[in-house]
Amino acid sequence: MIGIRHTLGKTLIVQDMHAITSGFYWFLAKLPTPWQFALLAFSANSSSQGHEGFVPVRELHVRDRPDVLTHLLALSGPDRYLRFGYAAQDAQIEHYVAHLDFGRDRVFGIYNRKLCLIAMAHLAYIHEPTSTSCAEFGVSVLPAWRGRGYGSEMFSRAVLHARNDHISLMFIHALSENTAMLHIAQRAGAKVERLGSESEAYLTLTSPTLQSHWDEAVDAQMADTDYQLKSQARHFWALLAGIQETRQAIRDASGSSGS
Repeated sequence: MIGIRHTLGKTLIVQDMHAITSGFYWFLAKLPTPWQFALLAFSANSSSQGHEGFVPVRELHVRDRPDVLTHLLALSGPDRYLRFGYAAQDAQIEHYVAHLDFGRDRVFGIYNRKLCLIAMAHLAYIHEPTSTSCAEFGVSVLPAWRGRGYGSEMFSRAVLHARNDHISLMFIHALSENTAMLHIAQRAGAKVERLGSESEAYLTLTSPTLQSHWDEAVDAQMADTDYQLKSQARHFWALLAGIQETRQAIRDASGSSGS
């Protein structure tokens, strides 16, 4: 009876958390975009606890598959070797992206102002009946954008989501020479085991809380709002460029007819 009550209690708590975060999304959707961003920025600042700036890590979906492919194909040979553990060719990357399961796993990304996917992470879920639920993490950042902490931000975002999704263990399987990736895991408190040319990092996750669900809801909505603003700005400048080209063409035509 105690076990049943405990399980029922956990279920009710999780349902309450989802209800709260769903209500948060609904409330934000009713606000004008500037107010959305202002409220989210205030929430992020109040919960960041010392973070110098917010990095919009956005959860990717099926429609973003072409962006993922473009990002991975832009990696050099050595970068592909570190990311996949072997010198992945274009066809192998295309196969990997084509078979990404956005419904089962989680894929995260960071976009720049031109909506170029500059960083991408894959959180692959592994559910086995005989073992604890766990997930494998892999990340890549384009060369021009490295050294800014984006890999760590992606890892933190993945940890937060996995924790809220009741994943108890996250791990990274990487080449031992991929020191940047292993350093990210170690700084997050992961235990690293080196096995010759390969290494594995394990991070045990704590149970989710109301605060962790709230933090993820804020992070996710801020990233989506950031993407929408960048998309709107891009469309605006494209429209403006088109108008300027049309005006120039009219001027050129008028000049030709006048002469």
